[in-house]
Amino acid sequence: MRINAHGHILPEPHQIPDFMRKKKLFWIDKDKRFMRQGNWSRPINFSGGFVNEKVEWMNKYNIDHAVMLCLSQLYCNGWKEQDCKDAITFQNDFNASIQNDYPDRFTCGFVVQPLYMNHALNEIDRCVNELGLKVLCLPTHFLNNKNEWLSTAEPDVDPIYELADKHKLAVQIHPYDGEKMVALKNQYWRFHLVWMMAQCADTLHLFTLRDLPNKYSNMRTNFAHGGMLGIANYGRRIQGFDGRPDIFEELENPRKTLGHKNLYFDTLVHDSHTLDLLKKRVGLSQIVMGLDDPFPLGEIDGVGTSYPGRALDYAIETGMITQAEGKKIWHKNVLNWLGMKSLKLSNLKH
Repeated sequence: MRINAHGHILPEPHQIPDFMRKKKLFWIDKDKRFMRQGNWSRPINFSGGFVNEKVEWMNKYNIDHAVMLCLSQLYCNGWKEQDCKDAITFQNDFNASIQNDYPDRFTCGFVVQPLYMNHALNEIDRCVNELGLKVLCLPTHFLNNKNEWLSTAEPDVDPIYELADKHKLAVQIHPYDGEKMVALKNQYWRFHLVWMMAQCADTLHLFTLRDLPNKYSNMRTNFAHGGMLGIANYGRRIQGFDGRPDIFEELENPRKTLGHKNLYFDTLVHDSHTLDLLKKRVGLSQIVMGLDDPFPLGEIDGVGTSYPGRALDYAIETGMITQAEGKKIWHKNVLNWLGMKSLKLSNLKH
């Protein structure tokens, strides 16, 4: 069985509430050529964006099941409270409908916004108890009520982790909004190609220093895009911890959680050498397949030599990863992250 642990589904234009278009929060053109938010737009010129196309795309590439995460555009960082509540309710209800309509094909995630903590906690309970969702999606960073950008590994977010731990949730941490955090020109796609990876590294840094994998031992956290710069930067973090102990008083040595059983990383690192480094650093058992479909920075068809599972296939061809290990990345490891022993799929060609 092949399970993708990192994908997204776009809602049909008519499914998006009118207020989101009117307020320019998020919408998709009626002809489905562009997705939009404020003055931002992205062409929809990729395969598998909408659910029917997604199922066809999965069938084409022999992907049996997939975890559909929330849309990064709906993290709602900096939004007014009511807009945030309404948009998050829409996103989570939509993902729940996908999981309900296609239980053989999709396990879906839900999102909350840490700024509005009471709503976030109530929404976690609603999504778990009423909607049957078991994957909590969080941004790497969020805007607090002082208009400061905080990592979601800061103590401010601990009530969310406490509840996620109670529900034994899988958690997925994903970057976004880098151009709002860093005072650089938005050129050369730098915020997607470089700064998103730095955002992952920043939150992984705090997540391990605060020993959250042990503090909340019932939840299992997956960092998007292989944690990339956080994995490559491990040695520098160790050097800093050892060299300036005065800075890290009452914090944990990063060595303590390297390869921790509750920390997972997806394969979306784009080359076999980086995937090999990930394996050597955190261990094969902590790596799950991640395609980030249907977006052009995912492992999708039509972008250069890319196709679903390319980096893993290359690593297997070069002997960095064995065939048996590759099967675990596609299947067993994903189930472990989700907290499932198996998936009973009755109709894969839904």
